[in-house]
Amino acid sequence: MSDHLSPFMLNSLADGELPAEDLARANEHLARCPLCTTDALHQTLLKSATAKAGQRYSPSAHLLEKITHQSARQIFQPQTETEARSRGTFGTLRWATVAAALLVSVSFLLIQRAQRTAIASTERAALVTEVSDQHIATLGPSSPPEVLSSDKHTVKPWFQGRIPFSFNLPDDLPQGTTLDGANLTYLNNQPVAQLLYSIGKHRVSVFVARRSGAVRPVDLVAEHSGFHVKNFSTDDLDVIAVSDVDPARLSDLVSAIEKAQTGTHRRSN
Repeated sequence: MSDHLSPFMLNSLADGELPAEDLARANEHLARCPLCTTDALHQTLLKSATAKAGQRYSPSAHLLEKITHQSARQIFQPQTETEARSRGTFGTLRWATVAAALLVSVSFLLIQRAQRTAIASTERAALVTEVSDQHIATLGPSSPPEVLSSDKHTVKPWFQGRIPFSFNLPDDLPQGTTLDGANLTYLNNQPVAQLLYSIGKHRVSVFVARRSGAVRPVDLVAEHSGFHVKNFSTDDLDVIAVSDVDPARLSDLVSAIEKAQTGTHRRSN
């Protein structure tokens, strides 16, 4: 793939027409290219706005049902020979009208589905980029944690009054894993908890956000700039972990944090 996605690939992505192999390559590129992510989001939002503008001219479900019912009643009710001759041409036109209306509705639904797929793919890439960039920002020596502690009973209460939700921290961490502290940060303009861990010599950021009800990708396992990204969701929370540690060890930490969220029901991976 070239340095940036071509206009053709961006349009195909927004239309949901990329083959699976090309879609995978495009997602990989979007995860590490903010410029193409912005272009893809612009294309997707433009097509979505165009579709919404045209929706006002789409026949409603009630109208389609009424047309279909009326046409069927007129065609299958008993007719005299004269009525049959006079209505033959009109009956054909009625069915053509119904077929055209149904075709328009089906086409619109397919366009909406393709746009939802493209929007989800673009939002996924943007989220991976954002959490990775925030994790990188914490790695410098000039960015100490806002709360510096390995005690969960110090870290968790620090967030009271700072975020509009609560979460649990695990009692037992995987071998070689320590809690370093935490920051208050923002994702999608919403306050989130950024928990900081170490696994051996590798640093880990775990972002805990309140579930907003917005569509989120079920599987956020991804790579960005050499970092691994993994997530899970409960009824109340969205949790995303970022690190350059071995993916298996990152999964162990994520599983421990997920098990700590007692009283919630798992929604995704």
